[in-house]
Amino acid sequence: MGDGRKYFGTDGVRGRVGEMPITPEFVMRLGWAAGRVLSRGGLGKVLIGKDTRISGYMFESALEAGLISAGINISQLGPMPTPAIAYLTQTLHADAGIVISASHNPYPDNGIKFFAHDGTKLPDSVELEIERELDMPMTTVPSAELGKAERVEDAAGRYVEFCKSTIDFGMNLKGLKVVVDCANGATYHVAPAVFDELRADVVAIGCEPNGLNINEGCGATSPAQLCERVVSEGADMGIALDGDGDRLILADAEGNVLDGDEALFIIAEARMQSRSLVGGVVGTVMTNLGLEEALRERGIALKRAKVGDRYVLETMKEAGWTLGGETSGHIICLDRMSTGDGIVAALQVLAAVVRSGATLAELKSGMTKYPQLIRNVRMRDRIEPMEIPEVVSAVRDAETRLGDQGRVLLRPSGTEPVVRVMVEGREAGQVSAMTDELAEAVSAAIGAD
Repeated sequence: MGDGRKYFGTDGVRGRVGEMPITPEFVMRLGWAAGRVLSRGGLGKVLIGKDTRISGYMFESALEAGLISAGINISQLGPMPTPAIAYLTQTLHADAGIVISASHNPYPDNGIKFFAHDGTKLPDSVELEIERELDMPMTTVPSAELGKAERVEDAAGRYVEFCKSTIDFGMNLKGLKVVVDCANGATYHVAPAVFDELRADVVAIGCEPNGLNINEGCGATSPAQLCERVVSEGADMGIALDGDGDRLILADAEGNVLDGDEALFIIAEARMQSRSLVGGVVGTVMTNLGLEEALRERGIALKRAKVGDRYVLETMKEAGWTLGGETSGHIICLDRMSTGDGIVAALQVLAAVVRSGATLAELKSGMTKYPQLIRNVRMRDRIEPMEIPEVVSAVRDAETRLGDQGRVLLRPSGTEPVVRVMVEGREAGQVSAMTDELAEAVSAAIGAD
């Protein structure tokens, strides 16, 4: 990382199970180091939750060993969505929450991410402090000071009730048929319950996790199954969540996919109409120009942050705004929740449908997306492509050709050894050709694998 972090990326520590840093030994040390940092203020209670991938058992035990050796008490939540852990960290007055999950990645990957006591991501400074502690020899507190572990039995019920409370009291979803795809992940036992208790007619899929099938051909990263099911069931809409429940993708009654930008637009417009929108909307450098234009037409400002929900959140807080999100489906409603939450975001969209009496397709029709293509170019070493003269020249040439009818973005991934080459414009053919040209130029310049 450019900021000196060795292990923490944009969303915690993530990688392939069995390869550094996602090994039992390292995760135990990470638990110990985090415990040491968190206990400096005399603190000592941490929540641990996980998604459904098989390696979660191993890393849960490793984390516990590390934390307990540092004198930290643990409350185990079992399989729970990432945002649920953020919420429960706040309401159970824990000093931190830890999530064992690789989010939308396939089951051979896993990761560890942390929430502070207020349910927000740990600040970069605290992550750096934990990394410094990792370089120290691991020690164990005296036996009388060791931490203890307990299980929180009613965690799921608490979170279901919270989700229901994020729409107007007394509002229900009666008369709406909704397909909910839980990606065989952490929401499998809570998401269907939320929508069912709000009286929607729920068709639940992706709710049979076996440790190996998380995100496999289902969920927010693979919405084809959802779309097919919406059409075959004659449902009003579909909601696809990812493996850890912090993002969503929607499908309308015709089986058309709506991404995070379109969901953000629907929520923003509904809030503007109800006069509950605070300021504008925060997106990212990847947010579609179509969203920016649609918001501008309604007098709503858009600010762009770096990719990563932590940066969206930082920008929201700086601006004092309460709505932001990413194209990938991370939607943050700060007046409801401290972090991105797929179920809560879906409920805001459903509330807009109920309030307006319009279909999902009608609600999204106020926004027209620009054609956008992304190519991933693999690189041997992590480099900044815009420091290479040949790449800069190719980008400038593309920007000149697009004029004010589009944009170009090159972005090294925070989680994989790739450069993302993005081109956006009004003409799909031009966008496709230019994306290919730029990807080739970048590949040649960086000596890609």
